[in-house]
Formats: sequence, structure tokens, C-alpha cells
Amino acid sequence: MAPKVVLVTGVSRFLGGNLAARFAANPDIERVLGVDTEPPPRDLLRRMGRAEFVRADIRNPLIAKVIATAGVDTVVHASVTANPAGPTGRTVMKEMNVIGTMQLLAACQKSPHVRKLVVKSTSAVYGSSPRDPAVFAEGMSPKDLPSSGYAKDAVEVEGYVRGFSRRRPDVDVTTLRFTNFIGPRIDTVLTRYFALPVVPTVLGYDARVQLLHSEDALAILERATMHDLPGVFNAGGEGVLLLSQAIRRAGRLTLPVPSGAVPSVGRFFRSARLVDFSPDQMRFLNWGRVVDTSLLKREFGFTPRWTTRQAFDDYVSGRDLRPLIGTERVEAIERGLLDAAAKLR
Repeated sequence: MAPKVVLVTGVSRFLGGNLAARFAANPDIERVLGVDTEPPPRDLLRRMGRAEFVRADIRNPLIAKVIATAGVDTVVHASVTANPAGPTGRTVMKEMNVIGTMQLLAACQKSPHVRKLVVKSTSAVYGSSPRDPAVFAEGMSPKDLPSSGYAKDAVEVEGYVRGFSRRRPDVDVTTLRFTNFIGPRIDTVLTRYFALPVVPTVLGYDARVQLLHSEDALAILERATMHDLPGVFNAGGEGVLLLSQAIRRAGRLTLPVPSGAVPSVGRFFRSARLVDFSPDQMRFLNWGRVVDTSLLKREFGFTPRWTTRQAFDDYVSGRDLRPLIGTERVEAIERGLLDAAAKLR
């Protein structure tokens, strides 16, 4: 049965805001509420049309009042994020991801109107390690449980979602484990990483990277909301790119860094406000990760429009990334990286 009143979290960001815009354009949905702690950018708010922006913090139990008062029957939890903002971003990110999810699920549990929950999760729950299988299927467990950052947050979030599902078996719950997003319109740690003029990699490693176009991600979330498709599904584009291939396709220069210097290089990029790498993201750039999407195609009924390679190429062309890099810019970044690495000697 199609939803009538939909609440979307995280609407100040690309996925949540554009998803709310899609729902607002659907005449079968009577009401769309978009929740976040800050309003979406003006152009995104305009695209959201008749969707109602509700300035609320899902960490606050008052979210229960929003859900109950509006008679929300479908909740799309799209605010779980890997992108911290500001100097205290990591602490706030964990609170929003974990505490926010707990409060949101408590609100859903109290409401007799809620009939469907869609959760944006991540394939990072599988971790990244040298002992990983070639491909992760939904029933597999990580070889090394994520111990920090976004990946650990996502593991905790999924645990709370499973608990909610047991307590409210009448609610259809769909958990989507997305691979890394890419595309010309979305801003992520990875899109910023590949836009660096000099891209640091771990010396001696060439990770396999599986990507999903941001437009495919929106289509998957929309399908999960509009149809009854409970379960856990991996979601990623067909095929993989080696990290070195992706960097070359973006016209960037590679700077291989000894593994012992990787933390210092990460701190350098963070202090320069270029890219904020967490330890779990560093492990991903070391070992990579690939998931099996058979269930997505067979049971969920969706085949991504873009392969990993096509999605990456669309990002490169859409961002107008050019291979011509000024030598002064390259030398300045190289000096910063080499200084960071030298401190470990």
C-alpha cells in the first residue's frame, strides 16, 4: 500500500532533500515532512516544493510528537552520515547517527500510525580487512568488526533497527546497505578525495572500489518507500574500479604513502580542511570492499542504471575535473604530505 504521510530525516543534505522533493512531486502521497537541525540550502528547499520543513533534532524525544501529531505512516531515515561538520564534527556525527536513531525508533515504536521504516545504512558495516571475502553477501559478518567512526555507528544503528523490528513486527523495515556514493551533484568524503590534485594512496595497495551513482541511490530509496520490500539489501553499481584506475580516470596525480605515515597524512588533510578521513575510511582506501547485489536485482527488483565505472565517469565529467594541474599547487601539497610523513621517522 502506498504511503500517505511520509517523514524524511536529513533533508538539509543531498539525499534527504532530493528524496523529499521526489515524494512532494508524487500526487499519491498526501503529505511530506522533512526533518533536520538546519534548513536545506535555498535551491534544495525550492525543489522540495510542497514538502514541509520541520526544524527538529531527532536526538530530542520531541520527535515523537512530530510523528504522532502528523499521523506519519512511513519514516525514511536518511540522515545517518559519514561526513562530520566542523571541529567537533565527529562527536556530533556519532550522536546524530546513534542517539538520533535510538530516539527516532522510540518515536516510531510509540506511534500506532507507523507502518513502514526505510533506513539508509552502509556497506561499511562489513568493515575492511585483509581477511575479507572477495564479495560480501547480506548474510555475512565482518571479519574485523568496525571499531570506530561511521562504520561502527552503522553497526550500532542496524542493531537498534533489528531490535525495533522485533518489537514492532507489524512494521515493514527495509535496511539498505549502500556502497560509496558518487556523482556530479553529491558531496562526500570520496568525491572530495578524488578531486584532490594529488591523491594519497597506501604504498603497495590498490583497493577495489565499488560505487553507486547518487541518482540510483535516490531511486532505490524511493522504491523502498513506495513498495513493500522488507529486508536487508546491499546496493551498489555493477563492477569495480581499482583505486589507481579511478585516480587516473579523474586525471589526478597519485602519491603513494607508507602505511606508517597514513595517520599523519590524514591529519594533514583534515587540518588543511581538504578531506576529513576517519580511520575506517583509511582502511577502506587500503583494502577496499565489494558487495553482492543479487538480492537487490532479484528480490528488491532494481538494477542500477550506472555501473561503477559509468558512475565514476559521470562524476568526473559533471565536476569538470581536468588533468592539467598547476605545478605550484602540486608542489605545495606534496611538501605538506612529505612533512607529515617525515614526522614519523
